[in-house]
Amino acid sequence: MKHEVNHIVYSSEGERRAKKIYARVSSLFLALVLTTVPALAVNDPLAAVNNLSDFIFSLIRAIGLILLGFGILQVGLSLKSHDPSQRANGMLTVAGGIVITFTKEILTLVTGG
Repeated sequence: MKHEVNHIVYSSEGERRAKKIYARVSSLFLALVLTTVPALAVNDPLAAVNNLSDFIFSLIRAIGLILLGFGILQVGLSLKSHDPSQRANGMLTVAGGIVITFTKEILTLVTGG
């Protein structure tokens, strides 16, 4: 008696979508690699530290904005599904995103500088 083997059948639409996503991601990566600018050394060491500080705070701000957007999405989805625990988590994520986004401003207010 022959056993039929169930093969995984991939839809052609799913394959096309995966190829499009792969093409976009690889194009973005290629564009980022090709548009790099060489960093030139600074004579003043304090300026180099300030530039590094600005870069780190811009990364922190980007992470905060991502969290803020995710929190807003979570609150919106909780309003649609009437889920109070998800709404509370979304509000906490929004609050954390706001705090992380404005970390530099908060630190300058606290330190007075």
